[in-house]
Amino acid sequence: MDLVLLCVFLPLVTVAWGQYGDYYYGPYNYGDNDEWVNVYRQGFNFQCPHGQVIVAVRSVFNKKEGSDRLWNYACMPAAQSLGEPTECWWEEINRAGTEWYQTCSNNGLVAGFQSQYFPSVLD
Repeated sequence: MDLVLLCVFLPLVTVAWGQYGDYYYGPYNYGDNDEWVNVYRQGFNFQCPHGQVIVAVRSVFNKKEGSDRLWNYACMPAAQSLGEPTECWWEEINRAGTEWYQTCSNNGLVAGFQSQYFPSVLD
């Protein structure tokens, strides 16, 4: 019985182990050419092209660079079922040194970000 189980499960384990490597994503090596929208210790203003919305946000933190972050965004066209954008507004949603959380009202979509760097609070 044990030999039968071994003959059945060994090929399954071999296939599963071989596929395991296909799903491993190692740490990303962030370089200087990753098209960040800002540089350390500087503000920025990023906006997707008309009709597009932000679909991904990437950020890295660096304590040596003034406890600041680099930011990168990806945009894609908004779904046609949402229709054309009819209005746009900018809103201040947090203060330096605080976390932020925002829920879009009226089925709103995010199409841009603006940030300022304040050296006095390293944020």
